[in-house]
Amino acid sequence: MSHNESTGPITTISKSCRKCYACVRNCPTKAIGVFQDSAEVIHHRCIGCGKCIQVCSQQAKVIADAIKETEDRLRGRNPVVAVLGCSFPAFFYDVEPAQMVTALKKLGFDEVLEGAAGVELIAPEYRELIAKKTDRPLISSHCPTVVDLIERHYPKLLKNLVPVVSPMVAIGRFVKAHRGAETQVVYISSCIGGKFEITSESVKGAIDTVLTYRELNRMLKERQIDPQRLGKTPFAGLPTSSGRSFSIFGGPFNNFGIVNNGLDPNFVATVGEEASMEVIRDLSAERITPHYVDVRFCNGGCIGGPGRTNRLTSFSKRNLIIDYQKRELPYQPSAHYLSVPEKLQFDRSFSNKLHQLDRPSGDAIKRILQETGKFTEQDELNCASCGYPTCREHAVAVYQGLADTRMCLPYSLRQLEEDRSRLEQKYDLARRALDQEYDGTVIIGDDPRTQGVLHLIQQVGPTPTSVLIRGESGTGKELTARSIHEASQRADKPLVTVNCTTLTDSLLESELFGHKKGAFTGAIANKKGLFEAANGGTIFLDEIGDITPKLQAELLRVLDSGEIKPVGSNSNVQVDVRVIAATNKQLEEGISQGWFREDLFYRLNVFSITLPPLRSRVIAIPKLVDHFLDRAARRLNKTIHKIDQPALQALMCYHWPGNIRELQNIIERAVVLSPDQIIHLEQLPVVFGELLRKQEAGGSLENSSSLRQQRDQQAGKVEAELLIHFLQKSRGNVSAAARLADIPRRTFYRMLERHKINSQSYRSL
Repeated sequence: MSHNESTGPITTISKSCRKCYACVRNCPTKAIGVFQDSAEVIHHRCIGCGKCIQVCSQQAKVIADAIKETEDRLRGRNPVVAVLGCSFPAFFYDVEPAQMVTALKKLGFDEVLEGAAGVELIAPEYRELIAKKTDRPLISSHCPTVVDLIERHYPKLLKNLVPVVSPMVAIGRFVKAHRGAETQVVYISSCIGGKFEITSESVKGAIDTVLTYRELNRMLKERQIDPQRLGKTPFAGLPTSSGRSFSIFGGPFNNFGIVNNGLDPNFVATVGEEASMEVIRDLSAERITPHYVDVRFCNGGCIGGPGRTNRLTSFSKRNLIIDYQKRELPYQPSAHYLSVPEKLQFDRSFSNKLHQLDRPSGDAIKRILQETGKFTEQDELNCASCGYPTCREHAVAVYQGLADTRMCLPYSLRQLEEDRSRLEQKYDLARRALDQEYDGTVIIGDDPRTQGVLHLIQQVGPTPTSVLIRGESGTGKELTARSIHEASQRADKPLVTVNCTTLTDSLLESELFGHKKGAFTGAIANKKGLFEAANGGTIFLDEIGDITPKLQAELLRVLDSGEIKPVGSNSNVQVDVRVIAATNKQLEEGISQGWFREDLFYRLNVFSITLPPLRSRVIAIPKLVDHFLDRAARRLNKTIHKIDQPALQALMCYHWPGNIRELQNIIERAVVLSPDQIIHLEQLPVVFGELLRKQEAGGSLENSSSLRQQRDQQAGKVEAELLIHFLQKSRGNVSAAARLADIPRRTFYRMLERHKINSQSYRSL
């Protein structure tokens, strides 16, 4: 069953609905379906009582607005007549009835009639039927909500309904019979059910529009019409008297000539939802068999309708109606109402509108209950938080497509608790993995350049200053960013890392700033961006030099204003985020060449940290090797904690184009290959053995300075010779040569470029 099959006077503003289930809980016929986005009215089950509108704290349930329709009729060529429902003095209690006539005429109505006249038109029909002896109870048909209740949910009682129109329809037929069918009739009332009633086939055409008192108030305010400041204008139509009491409890009995002190079981009058539902159920089950039952669904009668505009109690409203009945009102009979038309017909028919829903089997109910964690009778709390009185009624609604298992609050709370527990476990595991990956945020090295970096981190960490970290790939830029974050006052807030090279321009914008549902193809829901996720903390933008000029402009706006604008949104979101950026490019060249904004560079480069390459601090290699060796051994569950001297000496001879990341990978590979508890030269790539042999062939040197110079020189020669060796073996195929050398292809290309070796010259070999 689709919830979009039909429309009706009550609609749902999906974006305002918070699915609190107040409407489900209070709907007497459970005509609310809970769907993905909202709780919506199932129109073929709805009886128009308006309870869902009254109880919705978010004002997500609204009556279809009749103001525009009324204004269109007033601007049209045909005459428009207003009929004031007989409950109007209880709502416009501070305005004289004749002043309301003046106000309505200023709005453009040609005439204003009393709705009480409709009561007096149908009273003879009721008196005649009540006087007859029938074999079944008669149920009043002047409350459209009661009629809908019987037609849609208790069709067994259709034969009991009095086959007479409501006072609203009666006055509509009266006006059109005297003034012509082209006359437009607008009925003004507190009754939402009337909006449903005028669409029924058996009474269609009598009333053109139903306007609530609240809607009338809005029209008067928009036109700046204050009825209290206006003079008095007589009503049109026929004078009324007894019909004015119809809207209060006991009024219909008085209008239809029934004298009852409340002790005669043959005559029952009831008002309000609870009492109305009880009497209808009793009649359906034949537990009671009165002669006539007057039922009105609203509390207090028609004076308690959901279209009310004030907060007076039912008792004070009742007194206002009694006072209204006693008053002498000015009338100005029109000629067209003095003529006697053909006999008016006030009869109507009713139809069976029941939509029978499938009833689930016992096994189906049991299965649905188990889906919400109810395996025993004790599990069925019947807490009614879902909107249904019992867990089993909720299960039936789930089976019928009206409800969702997620509506069960105890089940949802258990699910949330389990999800929280799982998330805590995942967080702990992720935290441990992160600690293992970065070993806290320890930066290894006691050489002067490393200590200089640590000193800069200690200085800038506690400040909110933006930081630009510069250095070659693999020098530890992300580790440095984490160290800055840990040293800051935001350490207890999120650190969000973004690699700007891994996403396209449009995806990166969505990732950074978020997007609204429908902003682009695939945006099926609202999404928070990483800047919003990092609110209060730090965001690390790695490889900032790779973002496009468009994103550079957006990022500059965020840095300047502290505001982001999600993709597809018209409003900004305030964020408090510290930005740390990193790059391996020369951004100054980018400024001169036009691919990087100068203003963004100066905004990011408030505090700059340049990380030294590993080849310029080889003195730190022994400590780095010990650190990576210990971590790899723990992760691979191997007892290796030592590297022999030849292997260590070979590592210190290498040029390290991949920096610390390359060293870490080589140590992990050696731990995997090591057959015993020590890493030997044999577990290192071939290039290291060649480097060591070259160094030994060159002999010893006298001082550390010449040693370093000669070592770098010899290492460069060996590296160039090895590159040529692998190119020769692969016939100039760089990818194949890189595989033979057991190093990444990009690293191999950089090494060729550094030694100015042309791979093409080895193609023919």
